Amino acid sequence: MFKLQFQNEPVFRRFCEALRVEENELLNADTVPLLPVEAFRDATIGDSELAEITFKSSGTTGTKRSIHYVKSADIYRESISQGIRHFYPIDSFVILGYTPGYHENPNSSLIWMLQYLIEEDTSRMSRFLPLGKPISEKLISDIRNAHKRIMLFGAAFGLMDMAETFPIKLPADSIIMETGGMKTHRREMKRQDMHQKLADAFGLASENIHSEYGMTELLSQAYSDGSGWFRSPPWMRISIRNPENPMQALPDGEEGLIGIIDLANVHSCSFLLTGDKGVRDKDCFMVLGRYEPENLRGCNFLIDKD
Repeated sequence: MFKLQFQNEPVFRRFCEALRVEENELLNADTVPLLPVEAFRDATIGDSELAEITFKSSGTTGTKRSIHYVKSADIYRESISQGIRHFYPIDSFVILGYTPGYHENPNSSLIWMLQYLIEEDTSRMSRFLPLGKPISEKLISDIRNAHKRIMLFGAAFGLMDMAETFPIKLPADSIIMETGGMKTHRREMKRQDMHQKLADAFGLASENIHSEYGMTELLSQAYSDGSGWFRSPPWMRISIRNPENPMQALPDGEEGLIGIIDLANVHSCSFLLTGDKGVRDKDCFMVLGRYEPENLRGCNFLIDKD
């Protein structure tokens, strides 16, 4: 994959050449160059003319948004389906999506993902929930009578609004899947505290509040079962990189920048350095918030000046 993208992705090739990494070097997950995700905002990654779908990050008016040109929608569908099935018996769940704020972004990868999961539900009970309204007790009853479980998907700020405005007791085997997005929309809150508030509002045990880790620049997602530790599907690799020298992988237990190899990004760039701070423990990782400053030193050479 490294050789393929070195040859075919000009921005990634320039990045590697600037680091004096050559196409035929022997690399592994801890030594491969990781392109800062800011490149999806400041340069063109992938082929915009051949893209079947285009994802854009959320952003306020006037801010520059990351753009991910996805050549194959089928690869994203397969990554969604196989990724979530790796951790959950998804056929036993009804997916309920609560996504205030995201409908203003028709190019949201989260909305696309949820729409696909909803369409794949043969029971036809999965759906997006109406905004600003409580979950229907009849819907909950119908799901239970169909011997299905509820998986309530949503960004943290939306779920917290629902919990504060329309608390309701869900069946004990339900799972709430929060997808992050707390700090940018309301007061900052520790994930553990937020999970406890969600558990209390929906009458669930704290271990039933799970998390998904994904972003516009990735076609795969990692999941946390409520412990705070995320696990990724087999085609993803996580490393923790030194913020002062991102070519250096840090040992387990040390905090640094989360680096991701996502082989589903075959037609864009699979080797990415996020702006998130984290720590790794063997095959799992924990997200510790955003790293400041967000714009890493030395990324400007990625941009061709016209």
